[in-house]
Amino acid sequence: MSPTAGYEVLWTTTALEMLADVADRRIRQQLFDTSKRLEVDPEKQGKPLRNNLMGFRSLRVVGQRYRLVYSILPDARLVHIVAAGLRREGSRDDVYELAQKIVRLGLAPSIKKAKRVDRTDRPRKKK
Repeated sequence: MSPTAGYEVLWTTTALEMLADVADRRIRQQLFDTSKRLEVDPEKQGKPLRNNLMGFRSLRVVGQRYRLVYSILPDARLVHIVAAGLRREGSRDDVYELAQKIVRLGLAPSIKKAKRVDRTDRPRKKK
């Protein structure tokens, strides 16, 4: 097994509810199948998010319209999917708006430990 392989992908209860809310079962299946890709090199997939979702990443799915929002805990080799849904910019039910609410309500797994590890790995001021 390579050093970057072997992450366990876990869906939060909220993300599973969001997945169940997707009406088309084929799209639901594609979202779930795409989440399995995160078992290998989740850091190299998707894009890092900014502002209120800093520390999370987003992966495009199903014709670029749907997104998976996830966090990575590298020490524990875990990927937590915290939101899954349709990208609707400007809408209240946009997946990023919903993900921000999830984080604000404390329903997303803590990523503070992962951030602390990243800082110790790359000391910038000591150089």
